Amino acid sequence: MQTGVEQVYALLGGFHLTGALFEPIIPQTVEALQKINQAVVVPAHCTGWRATQRIAQVMPEAFVPNSVGTTFVFRG
Repeated sequence: MQTGVEQVYALLGGFHLTGALFEPIIPQTVEALQKINQAVVVPAHCTGWRATQRIAQVMPEAFVPNSVGTTFVFRG
């Protein structure tokens, strides 16, 4: 990895995959997310419905839905 981090535990955020410009890259983006092999993936607001559904479909063990006010606590 470019960051030098060997394992990513959780990936949270908006992945900017909504709209006509970005929806065509959903398959490649989800494939790249799968390669990271994180334990938790939490797509947020600007990920978009189609991408969020695809992530949930191909990574059901890692997918965690969220909404406004959701709090996550990770302990090592």
